[in-house]
Amino acid sequence: MGTPVRTIGSGRTDAGVHASGQVFHFDAQWNHSPQALLQALRVSLPVGISPRKIDAVPTSFHAHLSAKGKRYLYRICKGWAMPDRDRYVHSMKERSLDLEAMQEAASCFVGTHDFAAFSANRGTGDDEPTVRTLWRSEWKDRGDELHFFTEGQGYLYKMVRSMVGAMIDVGLGRIPAQEIAEILQTNKRTARVVSAPAKGLRMDKVFYRRPQRANSQK
Repeated sequence: MGTPVRTIGSGRTDAGVHASGQVFHFDAQWNHSPQALLQALRVSLPVGISPRKIDAVPTSFHAHLSAKGKRYLYRICKGWAMPDRDRYVHSMKERSLDLEAMQEAASCFVGTHDFAAFSANRGTGDDEPTVRTLWRSEWKDRGDELHFFTEGQGYLYKMVRSMVGAMIDVGLGRIPAQEIAEILQTNKRTARVVSAPAKGLRMDKVFYRRPQRANSQK
């Protein structure tokens, strides 16, 4: 009773980014059911944090080190987003996007690449490796919204937002779709890549087994 408990999450997100699929683990003594602990956490945690479920796991499980990949979702409202959802989407207002061109640009990110041109420096002085593998990068038309899904082994700081920002410029006709592959190959961040607003992005799922391509669609 009263013993500090350390929680370890699957990873960090940029400031302003939401997470509907965050996973964390902790070690603690609990003499009741997982459901009772879930209810206790739900009434104790601050507004904005709501655990979905709790599972007992082996001591070998680690929320971060055991993860095999993640899925991110970026939401774009085709027009003006109403106040009740404006916090969670990037509104295009009066601007229209060329989805076919954006889809072509998205395909450039699939595979193993050096994503230095689509990342940002955290300012910590750390030299983080910039090679990452993505097995999914695609747009879906959801009526009044466009959704971008990406799945991969790991992501760099502001990487998804930078990818989306560049693809929005493609959709607006500012950058040719084929130029995305050229920017990727430079391995260097320039002013040509602008990060999309954080509020449209959420970490959607953490994978602890790499998903099969046929089962990863959403």
